[in-house]
Amino acid sequence: MADFGSLGDAELVAAARAGNMEAFACLADRHRGMVAALARRLLGTDDLVADVAQEATVAALVSLGRLRSPGQFGAWYAGIALNVARRLLREVSAGPLPEEYPDAGPGPAEQAEAAEVARRVREAVATLAPGQRAAVLAFYWQGLTHAESALELGITVGAVKARLHQARGALVPQLVSCIEHEKEVSAMAAVADSAWVEAEVIEVCRSDGPDDPLLRSHIVVLQERNGTRRLPMYIGSAEAIALACSLDAVEMPRPMTYQLAANLLTAAGSRLTEVRITRLVEGIFYAVVVVEAPGGTVEVDARPSDAVNLAVVAGAPVRVDDAVLSNPDVDRHPEWEQYPVRVPDLAAEERQRRADLLARLAQEHERPAPREP
Repeated sequence: MADFGSLGDAELVAAARAGNMEAFACLADRHRGMVAALARRLLGTDDLVADVAQEATVAALVSLGRLRSPGQFGAWYAGIALNVARRLLREVSAGPLPEEYPDAGPGPAEQAEAAEVARRVREAVATLAPGQRAAVLAFYWQGLTHAESALELGITVGAVKARLHQARGALVPQLVSCIEHEKEVSAMAAVADSAWVEAEVIEVCRSDGPDDPLLRSHIVVLQERNGTRRLPMYIGSAEAIALACSLDAVEMPRPMTYQLAANLLTAAGSRLTEVRITRLVEGIFYAVVVVEAPGGTVEVDARPSDAVNLAVVAGAPVRVDDAVLSNPDVDRHPEWEQYPVRVPDLAAEERQRRADLLARLAQEHERPAPREP
């Protein structure tokens, strides 16, 4: 019998691929301790370790022809074992389905649809460039991490991520109908989970306080259309001034930040469809900006002050989760009603500030330059 123990992993893989099962047995024995340790650490018990090692060994033998880096057999073998252990852990956690429970699995129609989607995905993946296809199979099919995929493919983690990104871009046009169907289902689920109430900005105001206006409290107030519920939110001074200028139609010589953002969306072939105030957690409001992009609808997390500013500039609707408007804490302190400075005042102050700035710049421009001695 050949002395396989003195050979490296790459040499043993080559021999096993040539049909030498003793070489493969040597490979499996060499790394079985590591596989068992990983499985034991993940499962927390020895009960299933032998099953994991056996199934992983069979899978490695069957898939040996796909191993791109023979010298990395150990990491590849361990990745397969971890994938098997994760699956067994999920099955054990779920437990057996009692016989008296009805079958909650998909029916024949759903199974046929899933099979058709799977077939289309396989055909689409088969058209990818070899490097992209290998990355997709390692990361998505084998369930390896980025690092494990990099070890198997003999490339860097960054290269794995780049290939996956390129693969997703190549797959989208072929699977767009599947993606759109998934989006429709998600959209219907979102509508079922939340009731959105359209609202409008009715006021931006500032409190009395320190001499520096930037140190005073600023509030934007939303109110539901055709209703009386209000949503006052504290915002920063810069955001309040920008919103007041938009509401008061202050003309700017150049596009400011929010107008620039809206123009960039248009230039990219996208459209702001709506802004949503989604929740209130520990006194902090959260929002998303909904954009209709060439690749589909995208939700982007945003501060409510930025989101509302962008909506006003772009002419997009603002919607608030009904649960937020119904929260008794949102309008419990109506001190803002007594704030003396409102939209016209904030806009007028900004106009004056800009006029003073232009006058000072003009004066400095006309001032003669110092003469040389």
